[in-house]
Amino acid sequence: KVDPNGKPTMSAHPARFSVEDKYSRERIIMKRRFGLLLTQQPQPSY
Repeated sequence: KVDPNGKPTMSAHPARFSVEDKYSRERIIMKRRFGLLLTQQPQPSY
């Protein structure tokens, strides 16, 4: 797609998958082990 000036447009929503994601394996292991991602855990109460 191009904008009215003829320049190619950038996607407003980049792809979720990133080749440079170094921690995807750890996230998958944690999700498998605990059934949820670290960001989905309840807030700790201090």
